Amino acid sequence: MISGISASPGIVFGTALLFKEKKIKINKNKISDKNIQIEINKFFQARKKSSQQLCEIKNQAKKKFGKKKSSIFKGHILLLEDEELETEIISLIKKKKITADFAIEKIIQEQIQTLEDLKDEYLKNRSIDIRDIGNRLLKNILHIPIIDLNNIKKKVILITKDLTPSQTTQMNLKKIIGFITDLGGVTSHTSIMARSLEIPAIVGTKNITKKVQNGDFLILDSVHNKIIINPSETQIKYFKIEKKKYFNIQKKLKLLKNLPAITIDGKKIEIGSNIGNYKDSIHAKKYGAESIGLYRTEFLFMGRNNLPSEEEQFQAYKSIAEKMHGKSIIIRTMDIGGDKNLSYIKFPKEDNPFLGWRAIRVSIDNINILHDQIRAILRASAFGKLKIMFPMIISMEEISYLKKEVQKIKNQLNKENIIFDKNIKIGIMIETPASAIISKHLIQKVDFFSIGTNDLTQYTLAVDRGNETISKLYQPISPSILYLINKVITASHKAKKWTGICGELASNIEITALLVGMGIDELSMSSISIPIIKNIIRKINFKKAKKLAKSVLKENKIEKIQNLIKNFNKKENLL
Repeated sequence: MISGISASPGIVFGTALLFKEKKIKINKNKISDKNIQIEINKFFQARKKSSQQLCEIKNQAKKKFGKKKSSIFKGHILLLEDEELETEIISLIKKKKITADFAIEKIIQEQIQTLEDLKDEYLKNRSIDIRDIGNRLLKNILHIPIIDLNNIKKKVILITKDLTPSQTTQMNLKKIIGFITDLGGVTSHTSIMARSLEIPAIVGTKNITKKVQNGDFLILDSVHNKIIINPSETQIKYFKIEKKKYFNIQKKLKLLKNLPAITIDGKKIEIGSNIGNYKDSIHAKKYGAESIGLYRTEFLFMGRNNLPSEEEQFQAYKSIAEKMHGKSIIIRTMDIGGDKNLSYIKFPKEDNPFLGWRAIRVSIDNINILHDQIRAILRASAFGKLKIMFPMIISMEEISYLKKEVQKIKNQLNKENIIFDKNIKIGIMIETPASAIISKHLIQKVDFFSIGTNDLTQYTLAVDRGNETISKLYQPISPSILYLINKVITASHKAKKWTGICGELASNIEITALLVGMGIDELSMSSISIPIIKNIIRKINFKKAKKLAKSVLKENKIEKIQNLIKNFNKKENLL
């Protein structure tokens, strides 16, 4: 039995698929004359295999995304079968007497460098295609298995060291029924995506990839944080009963989905959902979300080879606006950087990317990206109750600049006679200590705040939330964090405006009463968490919760805070 960190609840049974990228090792030794033709034949065989794989991927992409998007892979096939590329590789094998893999690596690297040195952005971006083709060729020539997460045929539980956000977006969700990772914590993007996709997951197991083999049968119980490898019949029978119990509890909780989140003495809290795409908005409605408290638009920009156009973004925002039928939708502008990079934008190599070029900083430095996104949001605002939210704000100057840019786009749309919400609300994420500390000034410039507790915690405590070594120091109920949250809520209320939380603290059932007592106006979370949070809020006495918050904010030690919260929850029978 193995445990880790329960990232997304559920109990599933299935076969393990070990997703482990094998390192490409190039053979740089010289070859004899008699081996020249053998190496050339290796190249042709690898190219044929690569071409067949790309044809299959192209056909699947056509079925899933349509002809236009599948044309990317048609381009990859043409590049792979390019006569000039073939001539250069064969010529190098013959002249230099080197292996096919070494020749491919050299030619591919030369082509990448040539393209990256060009000023033309379109041609620069083609270097990504060349790199992909080169990697596929090398893996096939060296007989390294290529696991395509979008091309999985049977239902599996995915086992991997970690998953990047882009890998998660490309998974075949009909076939991946759960996943387990070596790394990660409850606030890592892998965990957030798992909850959003409603896939049972356990992260941070440290060494699951060393303990599980391909084809092992697994029980993944992320309700009780247990993984069983090749279980006995008795264990299977026991966990099937546990799965049924969990299902029945969830069924009862879903009966609350259309009820408002109101305390027993009449305090209303808005419950929103965090989403990344249209499918997530369907889940939001299914679980009774009253709004979309966070639309992570960066997922529109990921898992592709170029920027989404203004029109493409407009259609995405419009479809969700229509789906939510007039309910509030907070659209956060692209939050790229940190652990979410784009293959077609060159990011600088940074010692600490979370403190570097990310989120609003990338948008401000790429004004066309910012303008396209704002135009798309404003155009879509004619079809629903949309709000704009900017991430990673640290100063008044940034807000002034961004509001001017929004006004510029509004002026353009007015001249073009395009309908939009002229009074669209503008808010910011409070996720840096800087923004929390000057919140009383910032609220004068915006309509609302949404606290990103994941980043606010890591920046305030100087604790990387993805670092296993110091994970025990990542404490969202640290006195310093609670002080800042309270400061932000107080500042917004004094200005007669509101504050929500869209970080993972919003779905932490142990903290719900405290947040309600602190006066939070809105909680936004993964859709799957909505019923249980509504259930807790409907049991809370707001007056008593305010007294809890007052007591907690006087404390200066985490242990005392934990005890106060634990005793309150027990006394009020909230959990």
